[in-house]
Amino acid sequence: MFLFQLLQGLWSLLFPPRKDKEEPRTGYDVSLFKRGDLLEVPRTLFTHFGIYLGDDKVAHLIPDILPVLTKDSAAIREMVTNTRLLVGVISKVASVRVDTVQDFAYGAEILVNHTDQLCSRPPLSGEEVARRAEKLLGSTGYSLLWYNCEHFVMYCRYGMAISFQTFQFCKTVRKIVCSRKSALFSAMLGLASVLCLGSAPYTTLPSVFVPLTLWMAS
Repeated sequence: MFLFQLLQGLWSLLFPPRKDKEEPRTGYDVSLFKRGDLLEVPRTLFTHFGIYLGDDKVAHLIPDILPVLTKDSAAIREMVTNTRLLVGVISKVASVRVDTVQDFAYGAEILVNHTDQLCSRPPLSGEEVARRAEKLLGSTGYSLLWYNCEHFVMYCRYGMAISFQTFQFCKTVRKIVCSRKSALFSAMLGLASVLCLGSAPYTTLPSVFVPLTLWMAS
């Protein structure tokens, strides 16, 4: 199921829907947001996060290859396209940039400070949160699992760069890999490789130790 969603998400990035079929919602009531609020919007495969700076401005970390390719500030300020985002993820380059609430959310529902219910630490003051975000503006490295938009906002608001999305993803992968079915499958695959390639250290040892490790971890 996750693989299907991943492929579906990559397809939507490479071939976005026509704008005449899906227009972003407009008219967000920015009076509901306070400086330093943590905003999050659900996307196809993930949730995107940002810090509200006031005056209809949101600081958010987003993968983007364009700053590496050009110094044209006008072009860089334009809203990040799906192609720029996808290549940025692959090349692991990103930037903390400031966009309007509408460009940040792009039609999605906005949740405000929802992570306050999940995090054990109390949030910093709104002004401190916003100042932290402003200090980090500019180009930065990117990792889909180890430093993404959620790590950025969690550091700004709570003082610790963690990601609940990353934790849940790794937990799911561990559950799949370190299962008895995976151990049995790897054992059958190893046995097949021994039968096809013959008994040798480079086939026999992995065929024994890999299934055994998975079995003990399951």
